[in-house]
Amino acid sequence: MTAANLSPLLTPASGLADALRNNGFAVASAETVGDIANTSLVSLEDISHFWEGLPRDPYLKDGGRYRYRRHASYEIQSNTLTLVPHRAHWQSVDYNALHGGIERWFEPMQAHLIANPAWQSLLLGLGALLSGQKPVTTWFVEAHQFRIDTTDGIGRPTPEGAHRDGVDFVAVFLIDRVGIKGGETRIFEASGSTGLRFTLSQPWSLLLMNDARMIHESTPIQPLGNYGYRDTLVLTYRSNGFQDSPNRSQQ
Repeated sequence: MTAANLSPLLTPASGLADALRNNGFAVASAETVGDIANTSLVSLEDISHFWEGLPRDPYLKDGGRYRYRRHASYEIQSNTLTLVPHRAHWQSVDYNALHGGIERWFEPMQAHLIANPAWQSLLLGLGALLSGQKPVTTWFVEAHQFRIDTTDGIGRPTPEGAHRDGVDFVAVFLIDRVGIKGGETRIFEASGSTGLRFTLSQPWSLLLMNDARMIHESTPIQPLGNYGYRDTLVLTYRSNGFQDSPNRSQQ
């Protein structure tokens, strides 16, 4: 792995397309995220409160109590965002050896978040950027709100380890980190040994990756005092339909 500063090199909005095309990833500031979403940073920060009170993830196979989340799925066609009926999150074991192969029915995102103009602009703006990388008819988007806390003394953002998600592009936004150490981001070339490590610290900063080219993980978090947590938003964009179980069920 190459040595890297824990503060990532940031790419301005004008350079995101080239960085993603040439390097397979880019890291952007919160201000640049506002540019992508064509909305103000204040408007994005106003939706951060939706990370309070997330339901606990009941599917952790390590028995942990440290992860909370909500989930929603969308389609984007011709710059039109459509919320699809609530569905299970499913990954094959090829992409998630720990939790793959099972349907995970997480609680849906809250209606007021779904209806928020800044939220909708974020998904559409990112979709427009990614369509410049890969022109598609429809983007199939999954949105995941996460809170990882230190209830168990340690919280694991990626208990499955270094992985890909089986999509075209992955966007990881840091929403907040409070009273913790750790939570370092690590990315690696899928076809080589080159890697980078850094820590996202600015609320609403972004790591954007070509999922076919990059493997990623986040290191565990520990509290600086009695308790801490790390909030993130993960958006995945896939061009050939949602990943669904071969034995898909309806809830």
